[in-house]
Amino acid sequence: MAEQRPYGTGKRKDATAKVWLEPGAGEIVINDMPAGEYLKRVQLEAMVRQPLVLTQTEEHYNVRSRVMGGGLAGQAGAVRHGIAKALVEADPELRSVLGPAGLLTRDPRVKERKHAGFRKARRGKQFSKR
Repeated sequence: MAEQRPYGTGKRKDATAKVWLEPGAGEIVINDMPAGEYLKRVQLEAMVRQPLVLTQTEEHYNVRSRVMGGGLAGQAGAVRHGIAKALVEADPELRSVLGPAGLLTRDPRVKERKHAGFRKARRGKQFSKR
């Protein structure tokens, strides 16, 4: 039977990521593209690597991820959340490092719904005196 790969589901805003860890040299692949090429911004790539850097496991695992929904920043946050959860599944001892860093908590901030009488969630109608 095949060896189980540690798995984690990450969420952020409207994005959802499925993340698998496999033994390797630290390669991160998102939707069949290297992370740097997919995310386009160095800050987002650093954000995705954060759980691996914090736990000093960057050179131990390759990361494979499928992500859908939301924008690039939300997707990067979802992948980061998924990596953190997969690391805890691989080694429960890492919870003591990732938990206090806030990487295991799902960020609850989402877009506020539109309200009646407004153009957007908080943007009111334009006022004209005449």
